[in-house]
Amino acid sequence: MTWVAALLAIVVAVGVVILVRLMRVGKITLDTGWGRTIHALGPIVVEVAAPRDLVYEQISAAYLGRTPASLRDHLEVVDRGTDLVLARHWSKTRFTNAQTLEIVGFEPSERVRFRHVRGPVPHAVEEFTLRDSGTGTIIAYHGEIGLDFWWFGSIAARRWVRPVWEATVRTSMESTKHGAEERAAARARREAR
Repeated sequence: MTWVAALLAIVVAVGVVILVRLMRVGKITLDTGWGRTIHALGPIVVEVAAPRDLVYEQISAAYLGRTPASLRDHLEVVDRGTDLVLARHWSKTRFTNAQTLEIVGFEPSERVRFRHVRGPVPHAVEEFTLRDSGTGTIIAYHGEIGLDFWWFGSIAARRWVRPVWEATVRTSMESTKHGAEERAAARARREAR
């Protein structure tokens, strides 16, 4: 009888490991709503030395236009409208690539909103707002994530999910800043001729 219990324990342990792995990469979303805790993301603020319309274009072009080759390993637009898209994102984390499916809404030159459909967490909403500054544009990010299972979800959000999520957002914002500033410099050179 003890070998049956040991075998059962091994099967359960392997099943839990597989389930957690599939959840971490976004293949399964466990959305029970049981004991859901909501956790703020951000705020993260980046100042960009480029006009707001150019910064907005830098963000939205990959979604509303043709996805650049440099982003195809990270982004796939599943369905595209004029101001709303369904997009799949892949984000490199410490141990794996996480996959999310999100609805992305665009309000020209002012706001880009993300609503989580499927991925490692059952609830996520995010927003990037753009406003003019004296020398360019300020991009402000904030959002929230929700994880289930009371204290376990709360600890997971604070210790693992939120830090990795915010680091990914910071990297993306720095990439946007770099790209927009390069485009602004090229525009200034053209206009100076």
